[in-house]
Amino acid sequence: MAEDMKATYHLPGLFEFYEFYKIFLPVFYAHREFFYEWCQIGSIYGAPAECLWGGGRAGYGENGIEKDVLALSKEFGFSVRLTLSNSMLEKEHLGDRKCNQLCSLFQSENNGIIVHSDLLLDYLRKTYPQYYFVSSTTKVLEDFDEFNRELNREEFSYVVPDFRLNPKTELLGTVAPQNRSKVEFLCNECCWFSCRNRKKCYEEVSRSVLGLKSSGWRCCSPESYRGYRFSDAMKNPAFIGIQQIKDVYMPMGFSNFKIEGRSLGSAMILEFLLYYMTKPEFQLQVRELIYLDNSLDLF
Repeated sequence: MAEDMKATYHLPGLFEFYEFYKIFLPVFYAHREFFYEWCQIGSIYGAPAECLWGGGRAGYGENGIEKDVLALSKEFGFSVRLTLSNSMLEKEHLGDRKCNQLCSLFQSENNGIIVHSDLLLDYLRKTYPQYYFVSSTTKVLEDFDEFNRELNREEFSYVVPDFRLNPKTELLGTVAPQNRSKVEFLCNECCWFSCRNRKKCYEEVSRSVLGLKSSGWRCCSPESYRGYRFSDAMKNPAFIGIQQIKDVYMPMGFSNFKIEGRSLGSAMILEFLLYYMTKPEFQLQVRELIYLDNSLDLF
């Protein structure tokens, strides 16, 4: 591991948790002594409510805050990543006015788009050439050879493999050195490790966003009724904690780590940032700054 290498986090809820980041980011940059010096914020990702090309989670975030989000990204210098990962798009959807306005507004060499559909990818590369592109985890790249082929695609600056590749460090050690900076691991997935229907889950969400008829598929993973719990995610065989980041992945040359959580609440997002980025002895101070500024009521 190079001495100057940093763990680069890609955080959830660009639009969904705008109000939270408006408070958290000033704390992060004004009090860097509270946070691990070996990590940094690379990007914040998300999509506005009712974004037709979106395919991560439907129905979150507020309308009309796009310009506020853009101003926040310019103020703090983080990369905006638009999550446009709908997997069920057809040619007729490419002319969507709202999505095109969104891409036009945020177009910059500093900003990226998370994409699933090759149809959309081709359109975006031609129409908005300044963006970099991220291959979405919704492709469920669990097969290592398939994942390697995706890494070799020049269209993508980053590729997010299926979380079940995370613990396969022996295979990951065969990734070409020049491609390791393109790998972006999903750290805190709570989904059942043995699930064989993950792609169907993403497809169902994509159908919902497009207003298409449901396929009738329903998640039947054990204890799915519990919803997301960070404590459960930590028990997942694919969980990547801070110790693994420092002792396993970064020495191998991997430095990009994605935190999921767009469909959760801002209190849970804060817990992720406390765990992954904040020195234990300063976690209370960070909580106090966030809570007092936000006048947070738990009930």
